[in-house]
Amino acid sequence: MTDSDLIEITRLLNEYFEGLYNADEKQLRKIFHPTANLQSQGLRLTRDEWLHRVVNRAIPKEINESYSYKIINIDILAEQAMAKVECPLLGNFYIDFLSLLKEKGQWKIVNKMYSNAPDNYQRQPNTGE
Repeated sequence: MTDSDLIEITRLLNEYFEGLYNADEKQLRKIFHPTANLQSQGLRLTRDEWLHRVVNRAIPKEINESYSYKIINIDILAEQAMAKVECPLLGNFYIDFLSLLKEKGQWKIVNKMYSNAPDNYQRQPNTGE
């Protein structure tokens, strides 16, 4: 791991947050690998199926939703990384686990697993930024 990898992944995660907040399909498409999968309990989507849902739901920025996304942890091993992030979104409080790969010099999200946090979930301190 290099400092530049951590900086690049942090930048990518902030683009992810911005893309979610603005329902910006172009921005999200840029940071997700074309074959990325998005998964939750009982739900499996391709990147394009998920993006279709993102652009056809309420847009957090337009409904003045609070912007309180947060990076909890980033774990990097060579050209692989795992990020845990908090994504309060449209009345839910999602915890996302994002798998990333560095290919051709660029980090991309290749897998997203997410779940709505239980009611007793305590927001986490930042440990990987």
